[in-house]
Amino acid sequence: MSTKRARRDLTARPVEELAGTLYELSGTSIDVPLLLRAVTHRSYAYEKGQGNAVLPHNERQELLGDSVLGLVVTDELYRRHPDLTEGQLTPIKASIVNARACAQVARSIGLGAYVLLGKGELGSGGRDKDSILADAMEAVIGTVYLCGGLPAAQRFILATFGDLFEGSLELGPGLDWKTSLQELCVAFDVPAPRYVVAEAGPDHDKIFTATVLVGDQAFGSGVGRNKKTAEQRVAEIAWREMSQRPLPDVPDA
Repeated sequence: MSTKRARRDLTARPVEELAGTLYELSGTSIDVPLLLRAVTHRSYAYEKGQGNAVLPHNERQELLGDSVLGLVVTDELYRRHPDLTEGQLTPIKASIVNARACAQVARSIGLGAYVLLGKGELGSGGRDKDSILADAMEAVIGTVYLCGGLPAAQRFILATFGDLFEGSLELGPGLDWKTSLQELCVAFDVPAPRYVVAEAGPDHDKIFTATVLVGDQAFGSGVGRNKKTAEQRVAEIAWREMSQRPLPDVPDA
């Protein structure tokens, strides 16, 4: 069986269509065989390989694309938010450079329709799995970089991830409200948050209620089925209130 025949997958859209879309978004011509590799999942590569040979798949381009994405996003956030500290920029970056966000962007350009998958992954809905879409998206970024260098990759990333930048200030803290609240306290030069948690109910159905104190100032209460959830919820309440207005000087506890 020839390599060309082995790579046929009648369930996937022709990769040449995707190359056209990438050209429009990046401004660079895309090498079609390289792009074909970027949409080839390892399940397809192992299934279609002959004997002990495995077809090339997208994991090397995925590794490259992950690094390029991180660089472009960090550079953009650095320029957009000159007053934010490293501690504030880190969770914002993490809200954009993660599997869920990459999968979201992949869906926005219809990437799943082009991904080559083995029968098992196809049968389990692999073309809409976050992990597969995110990996393919990073591999596509790596492909754009290989074809047009950093300027093309930057154009492509800003065109496709642009909406995520707009909401990144809000998304970033939401990854871990407790950490974000602690960083906000550092920024305001106030004491670190302290959590007081009460529990009620039988062992099999406990409810936890958390209050957070910054110095002698208490913020709201968070309720959850476990201590961690309750603390995260009250940390969100405190973070939102503190970020809306500067706190008055708070004496050390």
